[in-house]
Amino acid sequence: MKIILASASPSRRRLLNSVGINPEIIVSGVDEESPEYQDLTPAELVLALAIVKAHTVKAMITEAAIVIGCDSTFEFNGKSLGKPETPANATARCKELRGKSGILHTGHCFIDTEKGLEISDIASTKVFFADMTDREIEDYVATGEPLQVAGGFTLDGLSAPFIDRIEGETSNVIGLSLPLLRKTINHLGYDWFAIANSKPLRLEVTI
Repeated sequence: MKIILASASPSRRRLLNSVGINPEIIVSGVDEESPEYQDLTPAELVLALAIVKAHTVKAMITEAAIVIGCDSTFEFNGKSLGKPETPANATARCKELRGKSGILHTGHCFIDTEKGLEISDIASTKVFFADMTDREIEDYVATGEPLQVAGGFTLDGLSAPFIDRIEGETSNVIGLSLPLLRKTINHLGYDWFAIANSKPLRLEVTI
């Protein structure tokens, strides 16, 4: 069964590659800043966007596939913190979050076009941040990494040393819950290794 990832996120693609799934990438082009989403809670927002992204890509294809739509946001003090997009916003975000914690929500929508089945769910993980210094924040923002990621941080990137710990599922923080994916694959009636049938990508180290 072909897997189509309705996302341009390199982190989500790497997660799938790491467990032996090599998806086709089709970007939905959904406007995440549309006014219709503004009154939703953070958890409602990511689920709604994941569903819209998956259905948008489903309408673009004709072949049998499992389409995966995802969206992530970081909830802090009841507010949804999406992508900072500018250095000024990223700097303010880091200063607001340092030494504190919040919840990373990822909405998932899986559509099996062959069976006509759809499963949607949310995974949430609590993230605790180190007390970054002003210099660390300045240098981190200068890398450009936080500008286009939910909450302004990543667990698999340059901000990893500043995440003290998490409570919950790890891959969800990176952008896609692998345990949730496996459960969904099973609920759709497939064996996991019938889907994850390619060798995972591995880094080779030469000494």
